[in-house]
Amino acid sequence: MTDTEAQTEPQQPHPHLVVTRDGAVLTITLDNPSRRNSQVPSLWAALADLAEGLDPGVRVVVLRGNGPSFSAGLDRGMLAPGGVEGEPELLGIAVDGPERTAERIEDFQRGFAAWASVPAVVVASVQGHAIGAGFQLALAADLRVVADDVQFAMRETSLGLVPDLGGTGPLVRAVGYAVALELCATGRFMGAQEAVARGLANVAVPLAELDATTADLVGALVDAPDAALRELKPLLASAATVAPGDQLRAEREAQGRLLNGLARAVGR
Repeated sequence: MTDTEAQTEPQQPHPHLVVTRDGAVLTITLDNPSRRNSQVPSLWAALADLAEGLDPGVRVVVLRGNGPSFSAGLDRGMLAPGGVEGEPELLGIAVDGPERTAERIEDFQRGFAAWASVPAVVVASVQGHAIGAGFQLALAADLRVVADDVQFAMRETSLGLVPDLGGTGPLVRAVGYAVALELCATGRFMGAQEAVARGLANVAVPLAELDATTADLVGALVDAPDAALRELKPLLASAATVAPGDQLRAEREAQGRLLNGLARAVGR
């Protein structure tokens, strides 16, 4: 059985994560619905391990949440004295000084930032609340399909904090600086229609159609030529940030590799 044919039984790399593999598609489900899929550092570490150890045969990754919400964000117990059992105590870390705190946060960020580096296309299928860390996990994906009940929000500023899990860059790229500043500073909610209009989401559908719509998108991505899709993701990701000449070079180098592959395939 090849990588693209492989099917596996559900795996659970964390008590609140379920991972399934169906051919070239890996689905990662946040699975703590009674807590609206709130997040803790051990879950971020598991996400980082999944991204950094992703099988080359995986072409599409789906990030989703079980229950009524994608993720309501950080488990608020993390900000209480004593924190959450089995997790690093955030307030305890903070007393070690800003530099030490930043070092620990860098490790937390891996679970979000690592998805930009995987060759697979990452799709977030989002319903209900996507707040704080939940919003930033959705932003870690390349594409977002949302239910019509979705509520995106960055609530960190209301706690005297800032978004720090890799979400600021993709948020600004999606909606622009002014809207990103307004969203983060006020903590207001953005619904499905505004998310699509602002370019944050690719499509919004009734909740009952979310899984089917996500599956249709995933199917279209899997049907795309593998080599071309793997070249396309980093090419477009760099387009807004690199110099025009560098982007032109990236285009021609990618095309050179693809044309060379086509020539070899026909025996030229």
